[in-house]
Amino acid sequence: MKNKKIIIGSRGSKLALIYAEKAREKILNHSKDFGIEEVIIKEIVTKGDQVHDKRLSEVGGKGLFSKTIEIELLEKKIDIAVHALKDMPFKETKGLITGCFLERNDPREILISKDDKYLKDLAPNSIIGTSSFRREFQIKKIRDDLECKLIRGNVDTRIRKLNENLYDAIILSYAGIDSLGLNQNISQTFSTSEIIPCAGQGVIALQCRNNDEDLIVLLKEVDHQLTHKSIKAERNVLKILEGDCETAVGAFASIEGDKINLEVELFSLDGSKRFHLKSSKSLDKAEELGIEMGKALKKMSNNSYKK
Repeated sequence: MKNKKIIIGSRGSKLALIYAEKAREKILNHSKDFGIEEVIIKEIVTKGDQVHDKRLSEVGGKGLFSKTIEIELLEKKIDIAVHALKDMPFKETKGLITGCFLERNDPREILISKDDKYLKDLAPNSIIGTSSFRREFQIKKIRDDLECKLIRGNVDTRIRKLNENLYDAIILSYAGIDSLGLNQNISQTFSTSEIIPCAGQGVIALQCRNNDEDLIVLLKEVDHQLTHKSIKAERNVLKILEGDCETAVGAFASIEGDKINLEVELFSLDGSKRFHLKSSKSLDKAEELGIEMGKALKKMSNNSYKK
């Protein structure tokens, strides 16, 4: 490898840097084979980290967290970008390739509430903090009396806002809470069928330039193949739907032996209609399964999920 030193670009949040360190360790496991002497992490402030009072869809969509890092990658200021896959748009940026995924962290959703209550035990009209239309509609499906209110910021910020009585409960991903060692705050953990996660939830993605052959070979070694197959199925649902930040869609793939199972749901734009499907195929047809289910959801919904 030409580059003896590899620079990883990451968001500067506590959680993002934990993910970047995981990526660094995985790359260093192959340092001897590829002649790598040093792997350093560069913190990058993204627009998504700077705007905390609006939905992502109002200020540019999911790419707010990945775009700044991708620009640094294209300008060769970094060699590898580390992203939480759920924050990446379904369409790959020209000149880049995202072909490496670390083994998936726990993909489930969790509730943190005052007095450690389950969702079913919250007082009527309790306020739930979330920035996701998907989570909002999923919660309303379980309890339509609850009120969802926008919450943004990193995990610590959201927990602080809960403790300041701005919310009665908040919904977050298990992976983030677990990585930060904050499990003691969890009031309830939902199964992936109770609340279907967004595509790619719990997955760390590594991205490089599409002409950097040495790094492409290295990242193939780092790639966790079963995770790769799962998220290909999930992300293909998004590609078919051409979903954006306002698209309330859940997609979760699980692997059993040589079979892949995919459960998906899609809500209409106002959340009043839910379209839900489950299906399975042989593992070698994971991508095909995602495409088929995306097409089926699109047909069922009659484009009611789009403006």
